[in-house]
Amino acid sequence: MSDAERCDDDSDESASGDDGCARVVVEHGEDTTEIAATAGEPLRDALLAAGLSPYSTVTARANCGGRGLCATCGVRLRDSREPEHWHDRLAARFGYPRLSCQLSVEDGMVVELLPEKRVWGGRE
Repeated sequence: MSDAERCDDDSDESASGDDGCARVVVEHGEDTTEIAATAGEPLRDALLAAGLSPYSTVTARANCGGRGLCATCGVRLRDSREPEHWHDRLAARFGYPRLSCQLSVEDGMVVELLPEKRVWGGRE
């Protein structure tokens, strides 16, 4: 069984985070979705795998592929997780969105997908 399949399992063990799985709450528009992901994987990858893109309509195709260079996969993190990437340190300091490609999935994360990005436009 792959990590993705194991984390999608609805058993008590996979929901607990004890087996490398993490539950992430994603706020998008008026909806909230809980996804299962592998702890430690990039948040961007987990969001995309769950069909919840952090990108706007334009940047869904025009992005750096998760290398932390284009700043188009920004999300709001709803906790006080310390930033590790240089862009995230600046974003946290000035209140800008954090890069989902540079955030590692942790059990209990709560993130908000931004409905509108000033430079890149809306999500739909």
